[in-house]
Amino acid sequence: MAKKLGKGISQLLANVEDERINAKSDKILFIAVGSIKPNPGQPRKSFGEEGIAELAESIREYGILQPLVLKKDGDSYIIVAGERRYRAAKLAGVQEVPAIIKELTDQKTREISLIENLQREDLNAIEAAEALKELMDSYDLTQEDVAKRIGKARPSIANTLRLLMLDKRVQQMVREDRLSAGHARTLIPVTNTQDQIRMANLAAADGLSVRELEKMVRYYLHPEKQPKKMNDEQKARMTSEMRAFADRLNRVFMTKVKLIGNEQKGRITIDYFSKDDLERIYEMIDKLSK
Repeated sequence: MAKKLGKGISQLLANVEDERINAKSDKILFIAVGSIKPNPGQPRKSFGEEGIAELAESIREYGILQPLVLKKDGDSYIIVAGERRYRAAKLAGVQEVPAIIKELTDQKTREISLIENLQREDLNAIEAAEALKELMDSYDLTQEDVAKRIGKARPSIANTLRLLMLDKRVQQMVREDRLSAGHARTLIPVTNTQDQIRMANLAAADGLSVRELEKMVRYYLHPEKQPKKMNDEQKARMTSEMRAFADRLNRVFMTKVKLIGNEQKGRITIDYFSKDDLERIYEMIDKLSK
């Protein structure tokens, strides 16, 4: 029951748009769904059928709580903000939707659509990068100009745009949510296309963390810094030495000590089973540190 309630609240909130345009100062009209057209410059390309279906269910129950923002286009209207609600309303069989009509230039329309999606985090990183680049190219804007318009730091804009340097196949993995933006940024220094794709596929298949992928890329770029692999004899000797070291720690601390890792890195865990145990271990370490 709690899970169902939480999901209902989530979809209700998804139906509410952040008030970036002050609805109190604008007249809300009811516009026929059939006279509304999606924005051809909409930066978001993928909407997710499941999310739209859930939002449609919310609209059936609660209605549309926040009006769409439209601009006149001949006898019809183009969506400036609220395409998810428009799609969900169509799916829900709604005939009219509440809307605010704005007189906007094409540039301002694109800016608002981009801001809406970026601030709601509805865009994946590649869609965001493409939208930013289109905005800059179409209106001769700098990264600084775009940063001021959409309320983001310039380094954030630069980092997002750098994703377009990746091979198209790697970009597609980000679109499909097989690779995170963090993983993708890590691969930018890998200029060899085949190696970049190979690492991207490996990260996706093996579920590598961003840190693990960073390490792989670092060793790829600077192979001389990569730890040399041990042969079987060295591994056996190291395992024996590590086991002996752990046994010695067990005797010294008179409790169970676990040692995980190798000579390069790892961790030591000292167990204690009572307050007296902990105080005794503390006193021993305190003496050794003096």
